[in-house]
Amino acid sequence: MGSPENNITAEQIILRWDSTASEDARTRMIFEQHDRQEIIRYLQAVDQIQTSMNSTTLSDGESKKLNNAIQIAMARLEDEFRNILITNSTPIETEPITESISLTPRTTPRNSSFHASPENENSGNRRDESISRISSASFTDRNERSVTFASCRSMNSIREQDLLPPESISDLRSIAERMIAAGYFRECVQVYGSVRKSVVDGSFKKLGVEKLSIGDIQRLDWEAMNAKIGRWIRAAKVCIRVLFASEKKLCRQIFEDLGSMAADDACFIETVKAPANQLFNFVEAISISRRSPEKLFKILDLHDSLLDLLPDIDDVFDSKPAESIRIQAPEILSRLAEAARGMLSEFENAVLREPSKVPVPGGTIHPLTRYVMNYISLISDYKQTLGEIIISRPTTGSRHCDVTAPEMDFDELDEQPPLALHLIWIIAILQFNLEGKSKHYKDNSLAHLFIMNNVHYIVQKIKGSLELREMIGDQYLRTLTRIFRQAATNHQRATWIGVLHCLRDQGLHSTGSFSSGVSKSALRERFKSFNAIFDEVHRTQALWLVPDEQLREELRISILEKLIPAYRSFLGRFRNHISDNYIKYSVEDLENGVLDLFEGLAVSQHSRRRSQ
Repeated sequence: MGSPENNITAEQIILRWDSTASEDARTRMIFEQHDRQEIIRYLQAVDQIQTSMNSTTLSDGESKKLNNAIQIAMARLEDEFRNILITNSTPIETEPITESISLTPRTTPRNSSFHASPENENSGNRRDESISRISSASFTDRNERSVTFASCRSMNSIREQDLLPPESISDLRSIAERMIAAGYFRECVQVYGSVRKSVVDGSFKKLGVEKLSIGDIQRLDWEAMNAKIGRWIRAAKVCIRVLFASEKKLCRQIFEDLGSMAADDACFIETVKAPANQLFNFVEAISISRRSPEKLFKILDLHDSLLDLLPDIDDVFDSKPAESIRIQAPEILSRLAEAARGMLSEFENAVLREPSKVPVPGGTIHPLTRYVMNYISLISDYKQTLGEIIISRPTTGSRHCDVTAPEMDFDELDEQPPLALHLIWIIAILQFNLEGKSKHYKDNSLAHLFIMNNVHYIVQKIKGSLELREMIGDQYLRTLTRIFRQAATNHQRATWIGVLHCLRDQGLHSTGSFSSGVSKSALRERFKSFNAIFDEVHRTQALWLVPDEQLREELRISILEKLIPAYRSFLGRFRNHISDNYIKYSVEDLENGVLDLFEGLAVSQHSRRRSQ
């Protein structure tokens, strides 16, 4: 290589830009000059000194002078390297990327908003803490938009950006090549990493990724943690697919094939190791936090997002230096899966031990039933993820938290996958709990109505979801249908057997034979008994509630089909044997009275009609 200038030696060019000896050199930067020739001259001077140092004929004095010159040159190039990076580096504009990058998970998009809030009625009932918290759990909408981001180059799901101008990249590579050749590899990597780490930190702040320790994360209340999980899911996709991928590309553009070491990999890890650990530490902290049932769906969202990112993580962190980062993801994914299994088990236990003993007024649907079925419905939305996570059957018939669980034989449901068996098991222990709560009603008829209402609600929730119905299966659905229909039958028997008993012939004939004459006193007592019993049934059951309109009508029709023919026949046989003063109700009155039932009204329409 020829001399940089005819009258100036390479050493003089180096010394001219020695910032420790010249104020002008201290305040000016070579690579900020518009004179590219000066940049070329300086780099050629470094190359010439490097070549001269390899000579075997140098005297000690010459070697010392060259070593001094190269140290000054490396200090200068380090400053120039740092200045180019600082001058041209800015955090990625995260907002347009967040909106445009494909955030679609591998599973079918779903709305995971879960609001299992209680109805206005009965909201004062005391419930187990782990169940009541479910009502406040809300989860973000997973229907994300996917559009093209023009400034990104698509590599499957990875979208790299050009972080620096081409000219700056060329200058940085020229400097890095000479620093590495002179044995200043570590200094070059450290300067690069320190500048680019601050840029990545700036992008993290824009994405809402905070520096929190595992302890800090685990001390967050659920509302704050819930919000941070949503931000993490959005941020992680940008970090892996854009931010880290682009940083890797920049390292490759500057350092690829320089020196005997993999300089590009080393600089990449120097830049992103701390931010990547910060990103993954958040999920790790969530995965080992307390396993509360209300966290399940956010855990599954995290699991899906991380699983979706695994191929990209493998691509971005594919080098040996990045191995410690790369292996974190599957390990955390495994812990998230274990946490999800634990949370489902906790939910099962919470349903089993939910302690409220105050009966809901009117025998309507218990808040626990609504919570559980809303929870189960949302589980069915995550059936692909949970189907892979839940691999064992539920444990039945044992003691859970000092509560004996019901026995259940799953052999007849052997073809059902484990997740479906867990849903069936949750419904079974819900029903078991409801049976216990029904015993707190003093009126057996109301207890049966309570079971009818709640099991019917369970059946309707299953029928209303194609996914849930497929998972539960028609066989168990038929079992539940039989249960609520039997409860309806038991309710009618407990209520109306006394009413219908008044309409029998036995005991109304003077000598025990129908042809021997009617005992008017016995007939008067019979009508008095019928009127009193029907009045009491009407008064109490008009206050009871069957919230499902179709079920309410079916129940009324079933009652009318038994009551009206019997009453009409009784009137036909005995009306001529008693004064109208004892016949309080006409057939139409009875029909109207039955139509008043199960509305939950304090004053029935029938009562108003009778008072007019």
